Amino acid sequence: MSRKTLWVAAASVLVGIIVLGLKTLAWWVTGSVALLSDALESIINVAASGAALIALQVSSRPADDNHQFGHHKAEYISAVIEGVLVVIAALTIMREAYNGFQNPTLPDQPVKGMLLNGAATVVNVVWYVILMRVGRAYRSPALIADAKHLMSDVVTSAAVLAGFVLVPVTGWPQLDPLLAGLVALNVLWTGWGMMKESVGGLMDAAPPPDVVARIKELVSTHAAGAIEAHDLRTRHAGRITFVEFHLVVPGNMTVAAAHEICDRIEHAFEQDMDDAVITIHVEPEDEAKHRGVVVL
Repeated sequence: MSRKTLWVAAASVLVGIIVLGLKTLAWWVTGSVALLSDALESIINVAASGAALIALQVSSRPADDNHQFGHHKAEYISAVIEGVLVVIAALTIMREAYNGFQNPTLPDQPVKGMLLNGAATVVNVVWYVILMRVGRAYRSPALIADAKHLMSDVVTSAAVLAGFVLVPVTGWPQLDPLLAGLVALNVLWTGWGMMKESVGGLMDAAPPPDVVARIKELVSTHAAGAIEAHDLRTRHAGRITFVEFHLVVPGNMTVAAAHEICDRIEHAFEQDMDDAVITIHVEPEDEAKHRGVVVL
């Protein structure tokens, strides 16, 4: 586990607290239901960032007797928890929107509210870019989920700011809770997407097609001396990609020669793919299935 990912995860908690403070102040100044909803979502941001930090610390632990394949899936658990928190935030926002419809009022000091909420949105946009870059670079589901949550927060704030422009112009106080309700639906959709993607990781879903194609290419071009590779299976666990397959070699090949081919393949993966774990089962040529990966 890179120290950079842990540092970024810890910084996310601090950024979340700053954004929460700005949005809470904006709600306090204006009394807007939409801004209250935005602040409620930011509370979830802080909690989710804390969950991501804990998950990264757990996933960085080395394998032990009880977890012989490591603790990498802890990040997926964090992402699922974050998705659940997003859904809870959406339902809370819907409740506040309903209450706003029951007692609609025009926001006070909308300009101050726009400035405060706008500042919080800028902070979130900048941090979203940083989180997504680091998360993708280190293939961290926890950081990527945190970044996606921030983007949903940015969309929320943009809708609220748009409402602040329209509410004073139209003089329609119901527009404020209406925007809050629309924002809740967007947040709910984002939370569902986050949970769906994370559950796929927990269920050992295969990597994207381009990654699988690259794995096959590496095996095909670095297994000179072998005949074929079949029964290829891959899965992601956090930043780790597990790859296993059967490698068919000539029946008269020595164990040492077959081992040398395996070493060459493993070295190619080390050079091309970070954090790949390779398991190769060597078989004689009469086990060939004439399908799978053909060695070039």
